[in-house]
Amino acid sequence: MLHDGSAAASWEHFRHGADIGIRGTGGSKLQAFEQAALALTAVVTEPEKVRAVHGFEIRCSSDDDEFLFLDWINALIYEMATRGMLFGRFHLAQDGATLHASVWGEPVDVARHCPAVEPKGATLTELKVKRSDNGIWTAQCVVDV
Repeated sequence: MLHDGSAAASWEHFRHGADIGIRGTGGSKLQAFEQAALALTAVVTEPEKVRAVHGFEIRCSSDDDEFLFLDWINALIYEMATRGMLFGRFHLAQDGATLHASVWGEPVDVARHCPAVEPKGATLTELKVKRSDNGIWTAQCVVDV
């Protein structure tokens, strides 16, 4: 989800042994977090295939941006596993150390989504949340699959 007036956002994967790295970039920290969430979905299926049918709220708190990101990704993985859902739309806001997220998605449809793997958890490996000199934010970590 792009925020108005910000740099183009993107997500990508990067290889790391048997696991996979997820990376989000954007004009704001929260936009990078949203893009990383799309990268997480893309580990399982093509994000464009996920319809925004059901919405949920997720809350995470940490004074440290990297641990907040790690908690965010792990909260998404938990919601995916316990609800049997995939998420393809995200809206994030932050109030102090608390991340407020609205996420939308749908139950996994094996025939349509063709799930590739099931993410098990975000790790500290390659964990980074930073703003570059040109103002672009990056949020990344390796996900155990």
